[in-house]
Amino acid sequence: MDVSKLPLNALRAFEASARLSSFTRAGLELRVSQTAISHQVKALEDVLQVSLFERLPRGVVLTDEGHALLPVLTDAFRRMSAALSRFEDGNFREVLTVGVVGSFATGWLLPRLQQFAEAHPHIDLRLKTNNNRADMLVDGLDCFIRFGDGAWHATNAEKLMDAPLAPLCAPETAARLTRPVDLLHEPLLRSYRMDEWAMWFQTAGLPPPRTRGWMFDSSLAMVEAAAQGSGVALAPVSMFSRHIGSGEIVQPFGTTTRTGSYWLTWLKSREETGAMQKFRRWLTAAAADSMET
Repeated sequence: MDVSKLPLNALRAFEASARLSSFTRAGLELRVSQTAISHQVKALEDVLQVSLFERLPRGVVLTDEGHALLPVLTDAFRRMSAALSRFEDGNFREVLTVGVVGSFATGWLLPRLQQFAEAHPHIDLRLKTNNNRADMLVDGLDCFIRFGDGAWHATNAEKLMDAPLAPLCAPETAARLTRPVDLLHEPLLRSYRMDEWAMWFQTAGLPPPRTRGWMFDSSLAMVEAAAQGSGVALAPVSMFSRHIGSGEIVQPFGTTTRTGSYWLTWLKSREETGAMQKFRRWLTAAAADSMET
C-alpha cells in the first residue's frame, strides 16, 4: 500500500482514539468533534479494509489489527513531533526525553542536572518520572533510567550504580527496633518485588517472614509512608541520604541486601541520536565519579 495516499488526519484520529480509548477524548485532544473523529477512523478502516475498533455501547476496544497499528503510529508521530520541535523560535535544538524512576530522580539525578545543562546547552532535556514498569514506546521515551537486573526484553542496558536496600523508618519506629528480629512486629512496607524483604532477612540470618503491610509502586511514596510512621520501608539507602541526614528517617540496621542496580536503558529498535549519546556519556561518567567519592 502506498502510505502517501493514507489520510493523515485519519491516522491522527485513530492514534489518539486508540491511545485514549475514546473518540470523545480524542476529539478534545485534536480539537474536533467526536463525530469527526468517528468519521475519520471509519475512513481509515475503509482504506485499510479492516476494523480497527470494536464499537461497544460504552466505548471502543482495539481489534488485533488496531493493536498492531497503534505502536507504529505512536512512534511515528512522536518522531515527527520531536523533529519539528527542534526548529522552534528559529533555533535548532536537540530534544531528549528521559524517563527516570522517582527515587533516582530526586536522590541522585536532579542535584546534578545543571552540570549537564551547562555542558550541553543545545539539548532540550525533558524528564518524565515513571515507576519501573513504564513503556518506553508508549510514553515516548528516548531512554529510561530504571532499577532492576539489567535484563529487559528488546532493550539495551548500561549499568550506572548498585543500590543496596536497607530498612528505613521514622525515628519513633526505630526506637522500638534493637535487633533485626524486632521487625517481625512491624508492618513491612513493600514494593511489587515480592522477594526483597525475604532476601534482606536471609542476609540478616533470619528466616523470611510472611510480610504484611502496604504495597507501593514508588520508593518515594513508600519511604514517605515510613516517615509518617506507617511501617518500615526497604529502600535504596543511597537515594535517601538527604532524608537520613535531616533525621526525617532512620536506618536502624547496617545490614543491606542487593536486589538490583540502576541502569540506563533504551530500545534496541531505537536508533541512538546524538543527544542520547551525549547524555549517556555524561550520565555514566557522573555515576562513576559519584561512586568514587
